[in-house]
Amino acid sequence: MKALHFGAGNIGKGLIGYLLNKSGFDLCFVDVNEDSVNRMNRSNNYSLELLDENQTVEVISPVCALHSSAQEKVVEAIVEADLITTSVGADNLSKVAPVISKGLLKRIQSDKGNVDVIANENMINASSKLKDEIRRNVSENEMDTIESTVGFPNSAIDRLSLSEKRSEGEVTLVEPYYEWMIEKQGMLNSDLPSIENATYVDSLKPYIERKLYIVNLGHAATAYTAFLKGYSTIQSALENPEIEKFLRETLNESARYFTHHYDFESEEMSEFIEKTIARFKNANISDDILRVGRSPIRKLGFDERLTKPTRVLFELGLPVERLTAAVATAFFFHNPDDKESVTIQSYIREQGIEQAIAHFTEIEDATLQSKIKDHYSRLKENDSLLTINER
Repeated sequence: MKALHFGAGNIGKGLIGYLLNKSGFDLCFVDVNEDSVNRMNRSNNYSLELLDENQTVEVISPVCALHSSAQEKVVEAIVEADLITTSVGADNLSKVAPVISKGLLKRIQSDKGNVDVIANENMINASSKLKDEIRRNVSENEMDTIESTVGFPNSAIDRLSLSEKRSEGEVTLVEPYYEWMIEKQGMLNSDLPSIENATYVDSLKPYIERKLYIVNLGHAATAYTAFLKGYSTIQSALENPEIEKFLRETLNESARYFTHHYDFESEEMSEFIEKTIARFKNANISDDILRVGRSPIRKLGFDERLTKPTRVLFELGLPVERLTAAVATAFFFHNPDDKESVTIQSYIREQGIEQAIAHFTEIEDATLQSKIKDHYSRLKENDSLLTINER
């Protein structure tokens, strides 16, 4: 079996390529980085190191690579592939769509059978987005033909993946935990064996929201709380029992969003929360809070990680004391190098915190706005999260 993967970056090597290799695929990358392509072709492998206690190293082999400029070779690789995947960044899907379109059309002419194309990007429904980009590169009739033989199952991914340059070359660093969720209904190639340790689901929405409103919410809330209390990393902040307690209680509140809207059981959510906190506390990782907390305007958005579970649970009459406090902490975050952070602080100075809460969260309910404002005022007077917990 042959897999063609677009994007030899951290997620491409640290998650997608890793699991495809474990599943027995002959793996070929397509990438714009000439050094990375040449290095893979010289060694036919790459190293991956787990951020665990033993710093376990795995060698992923065999692999090969094509430079994205070698269009004809890429087209031929698409024709021969049993599975096509991407992790190029959401903004770059439009850049890989033309060559994928050519390859799929040639594949159809060669009568190679059904194939699935899975885009693994940091966005919802990335494969559907790639399909739309392909549509822009072909005629209506050609697109009808593509849709009859090519599946575009959406996916959701989760794994911290970094890279480090060493004397022996670039090494991919990954946390032990990972998830790759694939939507079954979008798949057309029924002959393809299941990817090892990927999870096939009927609907991605519950899992995408679980990542956003538990993992991403918790990460952001910890970063903003850490900033407020003077910590520089997520890991150092969570050595403080007060912050860990606040994080756990915040996530336990958010968990009721999932037990109310989906089929998740309370025990299942509790286990997921404990796994999430353990990931955050991994002493082999150093998460800079300025990186984790960046773009606070986006993270305070109406349907985003901090705001949506807060407003939905409030509308249901469920507790949101910790969630409203977590929202309040975001309004203290100030990094002069982060434009969104600077914008929020300027807005607070000019318009006041009450107007800032309404403006950036778009929450209209006056009672909920007031709860967030009250937490902000308490935190400004006394940054103790225990004060929040006791009220």
